[in-house]
Amino acid sequence: MPYTGELIAIATVFCWTISVQFFEAASKRVGATPVNIIRLTVALILFSLLLFFRHGYILPLNLPAHAWFYLSLSGVVGFFIGDIFLFKALVEIGPRVAMLIFSLSAPTTALIGWLFLDEIYVLHQWVGMFVTLLGVGIVILERNQKALKPSKLKIRDISLKGVLLGFGGMLGQACGYVLSKTGMQTESGYLDAFSATQIRAIAAFLCFLVFFTVTGKWGNVKAAVRNTTAVLFTAIASAIGPFLGVSLSLLVLHYLTTGVASTFLALVPVFIIPFSIFIHKEHVSIRAVAGAVTAVFGIYLLML
Repeated sequence: MPYTGELIAIATVFCWTISVQFFEAASKRVGATPVNIIRLTVALILFSLLLFFRHGYILPLNLPAHAWFYLSLSGVVGFFIGDIFLFKALVEIGPRVAMLIFSLSAPTTALIGWLFLDEIYVLHQWVGMFVTLLGVGIVILERNQKALKPSKLKIRDISLKGVLLGFGGMLGQACGYVLSKTGMQTESGYLDAFSATQIRAIAAFLCFLVFFTVTGKWGNVKAAVRNTTAVLFTAIASAIGPFLGVSLSLLVLHYLTTGVASTFLALVPVFIIPFSIFIHKEHVSIRAVAGAVTAVFGIYLLML
C-alpha cells in the first residue's frame, strides 16, 4: 500500500494530539500530579500485558544492570519530574503552547548529545536548532492581544509561570531521552523499546509513591480516583498516547527513515491548532500559526 509509513505517522501524531486533550481535561478536574500516577498505573498494566503476549514475561528482568540503572534514572527525570512540569503547563497555558515549548526537546536533546555524548552536527542542523527556538519564541513572546474583530473565541494568556513549567517539562524530556539512549545501547544494538519504556514507567511510579507518602497527599489521589470522569479521561489518554502512540511511532520506523519519521512526529504543535480553535474555542493568531510551522521546519532541518 503506497504511503503506508506516512499514514501511520499521521495516525501517531493524531494519537498524541488527542491524548493531550484528555490529559489536560483530567488535570483540570483533579490536578496534574494525581493524573500522573493514574496515567502511569494504566500504562504499566498495558505494557505488562504487551510484554507478556510478546515475550512471555511481564517484567524485563533479562535486561542488563546498566540498562536498568540509566532507564530508571531516565524515568525519574522524564516521567516523574518532567511530566509533573508538563501537566501543570497544560493546565496553565493550554496544550497548544505547552506542546510547542515541548518541541524544543529535540534541539535540546541534540545539544546535550553534542556536549556529553560526542555527537556531531553539521551546519544545517545547527540552523535547525536556531529556527526551532525562533519559532517557539515567536509564539511565547506574542503579546496577549484581543482579536481585531469581535469574536466568541477566548484569548489564552501565556503566563511566565506557564512558560517556565513548559520549559521544565521540555528539559525533563530531553535529559530523559539522552539517559534512555545511554541505557538502551549495547554492543549488539539497541534493547527493546517497550521493555525500556516499562522500566522508565516503573521508576517514575515508585517516585510518585514516595512523593505522595512523604507529602501526605494520598487524599488527593483518592479524591482523583473517585472522580470517574477524570479517571476515564486519563485511561483513554494513556491508551491512545503513551501506549498506542509509542507502538505506532516504532512501527513508522519500519517504513520511513528516522529523520522523516521524527519530522512527522514533530507536527503535534501544528495539529493541535485546530483542536484549540474548535474544541477549546481559543483565538489563535496568524503569528502563532507561523511560529508553530517555523518550529516544525527547524526540527525538519535538525533531522536531515
